[in-house]
Amino acid sequence: PRGRCSRIRPCRRRAPLGLVAGARSGDKGGSANIGLWARGDDAWRWLAHELTADRVRELLPETARFPVRRHVLPNLRALNFTVDGILGEGVASGARFDPQAKALGEWLRSRHLEIPEALL
Repeated sequence: PRGRCSRIRPCRRRAPLGLVAGARSGDKGGSANIGLWARGDDAWRWLAHELTADRVRELLPETARFPVRRHVLPNLRALNFTVDGILGEGVASGARFDPQAKALGEWLRSRHLEIPEALL
């Protein structure tokens, strides 16, 4: 971490998102759904602030040219992202390594971010 850590500026460490969030993903036609959830309130506050649609596009570059929509589900401590068109016309016509988007959630969990150490 750069500078001093404090309550306002917690120490952070580069680590996989999956240490803080669970995920499940799948498809609906040509769109992918990625659901993420936090295990506790502190992790939820961080996740809801950190993971925007633009941030998902950065972490998953293959989504950059597609519309990504974020849905916030605070009572579940969860976020859902839809990536419209990433699967083309759907499973039957897809040539992606993951034509049903089943691994997309785990791929996102594997991406490294600066995460507050208190959450790790």
